[in-house]
Amino acid sequence: MKFVYKILLWTIIIMAVAFGLSGYFFVHFVFETSLNREVTQALDDSNILQFAFETAALNIPGKYNVLQDSAVGQIGSRLESSGQGSGRFLRLSDERKDILYVSNGFPEGTELLQQITEDTRSWQVIPQGEHYYIHTGIMVKALDRNLYLETMEDVTEVFRERSMGFSVYRRVTLAMLVCSAGIMFLICTWLTKPIRLLTRATKKMAGGDYGYRARQISNDELGQLTMDFNSMANVLEGTIDKLQEEVRAREDFIAAFAHELKTPLTAIIGYADLLRSRKLDEEKHFLSSNYIYTEGKRLENMSFRLLDIIVTKRETIEPQPVSAKSLFEYLKDMFSGNTEQKLRISFQKGTVHAETNLLKSVLLNLVDNACKASSQGGVVEVYGKRTEGAYAFQVKDYGIGIPEEELKKVTEAFYMVDKSRSRSRNGAGLGLALCVEILRLHDSELEIESRLGEGTCISFTIPDKRKGETEDKGSEDKGDEAKGDDAGAETEGTNEMGQD
Repeated sequence: MKFVYKILLWTIIIMAVAFGLSGYFFVHFVFETSLNREVTQALDDSNILQFAFETAALNIPGKYNVLQDSAVGQIGSRLESSGQGSGRFLRLSDERKDILYVSNGFPEGTELLQQITEDTRSWQVIPQGEHYYIHTGIMVKALDRNLYLETMEDVTEVFRERSMGFSVYRRVTLAMLVCSAGIMFLICTWLTKPIRLLTRATKKMAGGDYGYRARQISNDELGQLTMDFNSMANVLEGTIDKLQEEVRAREDFIAAFAHELKTPLTAIIGYADLLRSRKLDEEKHFLSSNYIYTEGKRLENMSFRLLDIIVTKRETIEPQPVSAKSLFEYLKDMFSGNTEQKLRISFQKGTVHAETNLLKSVLLNLVDNACKASSQGGVVEVYGKRTEGAYAFQVKDYGIGIPEEELKKVTEAFYMVDKSRSRSRNGAGLGLALCVEILRLHDSELEIESRLGEGTCISFTIPDKRKGETEDKGSEDKGDEAKGDDAGAETEGTNEMGQD
């Protein structure tokens, strides 16, 4: 059963019980009040008849010393005739409670008569066919005789009014329940509308429409529940989008990894099969062996970089202070044999707080990528300078550049802007992905600026992990900076490599 119907049903039940009980007590109260009024009236009438009987007995001629039974009957007849049309009946009994006079229609029972005493007045309500009567009894003293006077007054109208009251109240209650049910249905429908909207939103989201939101139509508890549901849905949608993006990235990674393995392996297998299946001259033999060696080194390089990425995703580091000069001299030594591009290095002396080998790997990858993106004879510039609380690095080339729509993808594993150019230089698209993970461990990130056909500038900043060491080196750094452009120019001049 729907919630709105449950509310409606219980509301009708409670209202029916409330109306029924209140109606019963109201009608019964009115009936008891009317009946008590009639009883009081009947007892008063009985007293009046007692007084009238005693007065009539005194008016009997004096020759009678004792009130005769015949005289009692005459007095009773006159009293009954005086009350004709009032629905009153009389019965008179002697000392032995033998009946001396009785009105037509008076019941034969003597239960009340037996209860009458000198000091009490008795009464009861008795049904007679379709009528109800108040039966009263009282003792009358006349001429030294103790007689018993009984009266019966018709109170059928009081009981008829009670029955009519119950009948009317039942009809009124039924009409009120019907009207109340209609009104309560509208109220319940309005009150439970937020629940229906939440149910619809839940079904929509269960069906895959994670962008659907429940409409808030109130500011009460249900409205707050709607707000909380929508907030939860926003978080859930973001989580799902993130998971879907991770799944897509994982699928792309696996597809790219399989492709990157397939291409060199196909060449290695092909040239190896050529070497073992036929005799080649010395030049072809050398070319085939060299190709196998080159592709094997590319696979080895790719496997090492993948391993580095996996390790950096799982480990933390303990940064140590390292001289910036040693990092740039390491770059100079590593690329001293590069005869295709000009490498210009300019830096300010200072201390970098990092894991040395990992930071060297970042710089090597960035410079290597810059060289691959540059044409023969192109310039690759590497800069380093102290900033407040950190040391900044920058690698800049004037090569092919990166399209704007692909800037967000270049840090993904195996992603290459120009695949043919990268493969020709033993690239696998893992360098920037490795750099991102290493810099993440150093609380840093890559900042890439590039224009197609004009070149690329990649920078990052390594924050100081230990404030005490930074402050100790502050004077040295400022001293180095005080040398100004002369020191920078000297460094740049002595660190230019390559051929013109």
